[in-house]
Amino acid sequence: MHKLNLPAYAYRLKKADGKVWIFDGIRKKYVVLTPEEWVRQHLINYLINHKRYPRGLIRVEAGLTFNSIGKRTDVVVLDREGKAWMVVECKAADRPISQEVSFQAAVYNASLKAPFILITNGMNHYCFEVDFSDDGIRTRSEIPDYPK
Repeated sequence: MHKLNLPAYAYRLKKADGKVWIFDGIRKKYVVLTPEEWVRQHLINYLINHKRYPRGLIRVEAGLTFNSIGKRTDVVVLDREGKAWMVVECKAADRPISQEVSFQAAVYNASLKAPFILITNGMNHYCFEVDFSDDGIRTRSEIPDYPK
């Protein structure tokens, strides 16, 4: 797997059924290790252990409906009232962050209405703050700390 622009951590791997699996501490189970999952697990570790996001308020592959179509977000961080606070879209490290990827995250957020969107391929991270009062989007220079 690629070395990422995220802190390394003591991940847990296992081999079974001819595949490599990585432990997901949010879902509390091993999941197949894909290049996208590698990025997602490193990002989750960063959010919890470096940015102090509450583990219990992070959802992985949460379902949502957009225009009557079921979708799954990579990661959703909730606020303390249980509303979406940040939508995260993860891509494999060798996949560039394109306009299509940004659109995908925006579509998810049209339903969730989170004030922050984070798009990452583990190498580059793009964070946006959404102002729903005027439909404005502001680029953030860094991933925000979780509010106290």
